[in-house]
Order: sequence, then C-alpha cells, then structure tokens
Amino acid sequence: MKKGKQSVIFQKDIFINDAASYVGKRESEGNLRDYFQNVLQDDLMKEKSYELAETKMQKMTVEKLFEVSGKTAKDFDCIMGGDLQNQIFATSFCAREFDIPFFGLYGACSTFGEGLCAGGLFIESGNFKNIIVVTSSHFSSAERNYRFPLELGNQRTPLSQWTVTASGAVTLSDEKYKDFAPKITAITVGKVVDFGVTDANNMGAAMAPAAADTLKTHFSDLSRSPDYYDAIFTGDLGIFGHELCAHLLSNDGITMPKTFSDCGKIIFSEKQKVFMGGSGAGCSSAVFASYLFELLRKNEIKKLLLVPTGALLNKDSPLQKQSIPGIAHAVSIEV
Repeated sequence: MKKGKQSVIFQKDIFINDAASYVGKRESEGNLRDYFQNVLQDDLMKEKSYELAETKMQKMTVEKLFEVSGKTAKDFDCIMGGDLQNQIFATSFCAREFDIPFFGLYGACSTFGEGLCAGGLFIESGNFKNIIVVTSSHFSSAERNYRFPLELGNQRTPLSQWTVTASGAVTLSDEKYKDFAPKITAITVGKVVDFGVTDANNMGAAMAPAAADTLKTHFSDLSRSPDYYDAIFTGDLGIFGHELCAHLLSNDGITMPKTFSDCGKIIFSEKQKVFMGGSGAGCSSAVFASYLFELLRKNEIKKLLLVPTGALLNKDSPLQKQSIPGIAHAVSIEV
C-alpha cells in the first residue's frame, strides 16, 4: 500500500529466510571479524583478473546461499543484483552460471537496497514467490575502474574510503521456511539528490544529502520517529558522510539516536588506516548478511532500518566537471 510520496507498506509477508556473505582478508580483520564466516585468503582467487575474481566471489556467495537455504536454482523465480563494474559485469557473468531469470540492477553502492525494494514489490505483486538479491564489490576492480591503476601507487586523500572486497546475498520469499526469518515490512524509494559535490574522493559528502532526504521522507510518509527503530544503518557514508547526514537531519529538526550508524563506518577498525571507512556495493549487503542478520537473530534488535547509499558517478563524469548525484533507499526490516 502506497504511503505518502515515496513509501510502501507491504500487505503481504516478505520474509528474509537466508543470508550469506564472503569478504576479503582485510575486511575480515576489521571490527566485524567475529561475524564474517566466509573469508577469501586471496583477492585474485586464482583468476586471470580482479574482475573475474569478483564474479567468482559473487558466485560463491550465491552457492553458499543455496547451501544454507537447502534450496537449488530451480526453486527461485529470479535473481536480481548488481556491482560496480562497467555494465555490471560481475553480476551478469555470475548469473550466467545459474538457470534463473535475471534482473540486472545498478544503483552504485545502493544496489542492495534497490534489490530489496524491487524484490519486495515483485513478491507483493503475487507473481513471484522466491527471489535472490545479491551484490558485490572488489577493491582492485573498483580502483582501476573509478580511480587509478593499482600499479601507479597513488596516495589516498584523507576523506577517501576503501572499497570493500565483499559480497552479500539474501533470499526473499512469501513463505517462512526457517524458524528465524525477519520480514521486510516497508520501503522508501529514494530520489536522486545532488548538492553539487565534485570531489570524487569524498563519496560520503556526495551521498549524505540523499540519505538524509530518504530518511526524512521515510519518517514523514510513515508517521514514524527515528526511535521507532532499534537500529538505523546507512550503507557506506563512512565517518564523515555519517556525521554530515546526522547534521543535515538535525537542521530539519530530526535528532538521530545513538543507534544511528553506518555499515562503511564500522566494517574496518581505526588501526587499519582506511581513512573514512568502507564503501562499495558489497558493503551494506555483506554487513547485513552477517552482522545485522545475526543481531536480528539474537533479538538484540527487532526493528532495523537499512538505508543503502550510492554515488551515481562514472569514470568519465568527474573528468567532464560534473557534480556527483546521490541516491538512498530505505528498507524497514522487523522480527
């Protein structure tokens, strides 16, 4: 049921029965080390390129999802997802390994949120019963796509973030087939918001206005306050972007609780020296599929608002002096 400008409250149950993730070695050494069960010891994974390595990582994540769900490819109506490579190379090449209808998505680092929104709407329509949502990112493939060749050894700026090598996947279903299965109860589809940020090394500043806009709209559309949720996590604003988002909301009269955090902000530890934290299409999906899913399982939180965020630039737009638009989608998940 449509609520307000951009939100939907689901009338059907949209269950998240299963979750799986893979992360790189650096990610496994950060703050969430105890929650990442599947760790890559080699970022290249014996492949000829980092792009193919990311494809393999995403494929392994989907296969792990089959394992934990007890289901096979034939049980799913579709797989939807994306990554940060040109033409979502990793996800398309992953999907060709499975005999499942495929929807390729691109919302930069917000793609996981886009997938949860779209998947929920598909199931709400009654035409789909079981859906896989998967996203990934890889530090090395993203660096040479958006920034510089690794061999060049460029210095990183203080406001930069580290693209995580990670993949996360979940199953969405209209039936609960596990003892524990939180539900997606509502979504707010974000708008493209551009505050004129042109620094491609400061993604947090580019995405924070979109995150603030989506959060403000979510609370308004659903007549909720931030205190309705036990935890609110944005996707990958990082340290600076997270603080900026809270500041923008404060200017609009919304005070965010101490339970307001960010996946990119917490994934790495301070001693790892990644400046503003993690980013990437695999950031929110991997953190949700491991850490946040476990918090829900343990009943440490019962109401979660997940807001994956994305910066909608490509490798050419900064060179053409264009500003960086942002996007964010909010997904309400409850036990």
